[in-house]
Amino acid sequence: MILTLRKLINLTIFNSSLFFILIIGIQNSENKGKVNFLNYETINLPISFIIGSSIIAGSMTGSLLSFISYKED
Repeated sequence: MILTLRKLINLTIFNSSLFFILIIGIQNSENKGKVNFLNYETINLPISFIIGSSIIAGSMTGSLLSFISYKED
């Protein structure tokens, strides 16, 4: 239980630091785009933010799925 909690905390810290580095890195980004999802459309966001946040979300989702599927014996 303690090991799983430690891994979850490390995962959160790692992905949060990646997100903060992403935010700092896109300060002067000129290329902007919109994301279309079903009938909804976002505001103009920097393309690097869209790509970076989707990579971070995929990393968190994949790691959380591995925690769910992992069962201790």
